[in-house]
Amino acid sequence: MSVHLLSLLIWLPILGSLPVLAAGEQRPGIARILALLVTLAALACSVPLYTGFDGGTADMQFVERMPWIEAFSIFYHLGVDGFSMPLILLTNFFGVIVVIAGWRSITKRVHQYMASFLILQGLMVGVFAALDGMLFYIFFEAMLIPMFLVIGVWGGERRVYATIKFFLYTFLGSVFMLVGLIWLYLQSGSFAILDWHVLPLSLTAQTWLFLAFFTAFAVKVPMWPVHTWLPDAHVEAPTGGSVILAAIMLKIGGYGFLRFSLPITPDGSSHLDWLIIAFSLIAVVYIGFVALAQSDMKKLIAYSSIAHMGFATLGFFVIFAIMRAAGSDADQQIAQGAALGISGGMIQMISHGFISGALFLCVGVLYDRVHSREISAYGGVANKMPWFAAFVVLFFMANSGLPGTSGFVGEFMVILSAFHANFWYAALAGLTLILGAAYSLYLVKRVIFGDVANQEVAELQDINIREGMILSVLAIAVLLFGIWPAPLIELMQPTVEQLLNHVMQTKVP
Repeated sequence: MSVHLLSLLIWLPILGSLPVLAAGEQRPGIARILALLVTLAALACSVPLYTGFDGGTADMQFVERMPWIEAFSIFYHLGVDGFSMPLILLTNFFGVIVVIAGWRSITKRVHQYMASFLILQGLMVGVFAALDGMLFYIFFEAMLIPMFLVIGVWGGERRVYATIKFFLYTFLGSVFMLVGLIWLYLQSGSFAILDWHVLPLSLTAQTWLFLAFFTAFAVKVPMWPVHTWLPDAHVEAPTGGSVILAAIMLKIGGYGFLRFSLPITPDGSSHLDWLIIAFSLIAVVYIGFVALAQSDMKKLIAYSSIAHMGFATLGFFVIFAIMRAAGSDADQQIAQGAALGISGGMIQMISHGFISGALFLCVGVLYDRVHSREISAYGGVANKMPWFAAFVVLFFMANSGLPGTSGFVGEFMVILSAFHANFWYAALAGLTLILGAAYSLYLVKRVIFGDVANQEVAELQDINIREGMILSVLAIAVLLFGIWPAPLIELMQPTVEQLLNHVMQTKVP
């Protein structure tokens, strides 16, 4: 079974969308049940991926390789390591969450809505598992189609504007990546990503390649200043769309930096690391202040996501500043600080997946009842929805980096890593703890606490069993990774060490 496990995780949800579509608009209940069964099956098939994964090696595991377009040396080549495996598990976990979350809130074209998410789930797993550059690109681009439909069909009043903006930003950025992939093929005669990791390249070539990858992955993260599509997409997307966008799709940009930019262009990455560090710190500080000014709950969480993803990219690229600052003690300091940065960035991405997904689900719970996302439309929700209020406070505390929650672990590791490079990097990054607490408490105070604001709030009913079950699972995940992050750190450690070996050695011939 392990030989074709990755193919099963990719194609099970994609093919499973066919019977969901066949259920038709007249049988929404059947479409929901079929979609739930497919996502549960995909999640169950993910268990052997975790139990069979050898955390003691950095080698690719569960590898599949078959000829596809042999004339251009393109193979159907799949595999996972310590970076991709946790993200695949996260993807299949949220597949189940999104289906259950949309059980009652989606009432039109239910079969098409569920099928779109199933296809999207399979394509996202394909992105994380692909070891062939062209296969990666096809999965990377194909994801746009179901998400385009989700926002464009089931979104809000300005959904067409948000959808077109989302599509243009992400599509145009990835065109440069395609040029870079083709150039690498012409130089190496192969589309195998692992072959590119050891391909000698001049500094000029690496710099241009780095910029080509940067345009694709920076938009996906998204990094400042190419972030403006994200708040619009979140505001107009249905709850399920916002959850998948925040929890999984933003992580693909960070994953791209780890899989392509750092190992393929280490000298180019070192040459331009100041650019990524600057953009990351701007995201952490400036976007944090932008979040404070928001009156729409979804926009506040969207800007918060940009700030928190800035932490991940800071952790990935601060390693070069550590190398320059280490001097004669380079080996020991780089081993400590750089490993902290990369591991912390990865944990930050996974933690942010749980926290941001939970926050968008909480906004969805309120929107389903009051049909407003404006902070001013609420007040005193805790008086009528005490259980819901407890979850909201927990998730926003995690979002602000409260110790004991998963939101603290990644940020703490990245700040420690930044200290190895430059005190001011760490000081500016640490501001996010203050800003995160400021905009989180701002929303919690006005929405959750105080007197009941109006009649609509007075008529609110607390979360039902379905909503409580979803939020409880996410709360457990946030607390578990906050208290016991060791299994995730140990699972990634060999892959982190291998990446550092790539990065620390020049590829300039």
